[in-house]
Amino acid sequence: QLVESGGGVVQPGGSLRLSCTTSGFAFGAYPLAWVRQAPGKGPEWVSTIRPIGGETFYTASVRGRFTISRDNAKDTLFLQMISLKPEDTALYFCARVVEADYVRGRYRYDSQGRGTQVTVSS
Repeated sequence: QLVESGGGVVQPGGSLRLSCTTSGFAFGAYPLAWVRQAPGKGPEWVSTIRPIGGETFYTASVRGRFTISRDNAKDTLFLQMISLKPEDTALYFCARVVEADYVRGRYRYDSQGRGTQVTVSS
């Protein structure tokens, strides 16, 4: 089970920290990802973190503004977001990665949470 929290309404330039609490699987054994879906659009991969070593990957539009991290002791995934833009508005999901092509940024997920809404608006 994956449960996201931390979303909200912020002004452009603001910050939010999303959390994803998990249970029911070996958290430390899997890469984990954040995926978002804006209204009327398909899902967009945002970021992935490897299970060992914590190497991180980001889609170009968020690199330098978002930071993914994980606490393997607490089975929790995070996404720190700063300098938020209106185009970051979306429903944000955390997902468990079962296949990963880190070079091409392609991933397959087998489970995800219900999401937490992030709205960036003045």
